[in-house]
Amino acid sequence: MISTLGMVLIMFAGTMFGFQQAARYTDRTAQLRQLIHALQRLETEIGYGQTPLPEALERSAGHIPGPVPELFRNAASRLVSENGLSFRECWEGTLEAGWGRTAMRQSEKSSLSRLGAALGISDREDQLKHLRLAMLQIQTEEETAREEQARYSKMWKSLGVLAAALVVILIV
Repeated sequence: MISTLGMVLIMFAGTMFGFQQAARYTDRTAQLRQLIHALQRLETEIGYGQTPLPEALERSAGHIPGPVPELFRNAASRLVSENGLSFRECWEGTLEAGWGRTAMRQSEKSSLSRLGAALGISDREDQLKHLRLAMLQIQTEEETAREEQARYSKMWKSLGVLAAALVVILIV
């Protein structure tokens, strides 16, 4: 009875591990899509609304759930609360503090870091160019993430079940 329960728990743990790894690929794709949407909203706020940067960041976060809009909200609150810091310093601090909660990778972080270096220090047209460039880079990453999700998601799910089954077989 106890050995059967142990085997069931091993199978459950292996399956959950595989599904958790597969979910990371799904989360990354969704978060990249959210990031593109937030950058598009930021482009609109800067380009057409001529909104000040803290308010534009806050509006860009909008009604998007998850850790991506938190990056924008935290950067906006740092800009308002920490006098004397440049946008770049606030943005870098926000990325360092909040990046671990996202499923995104270092390449996306470096694109956002380059964007943070350009926003707030140049004219509106230059900022819009940098925003469009960042969106193009993130869109490329999203396409890659979708391909990886399709390729590796099923693999991790199967691998989790099969590895757990192997452990159970070896124990028996």
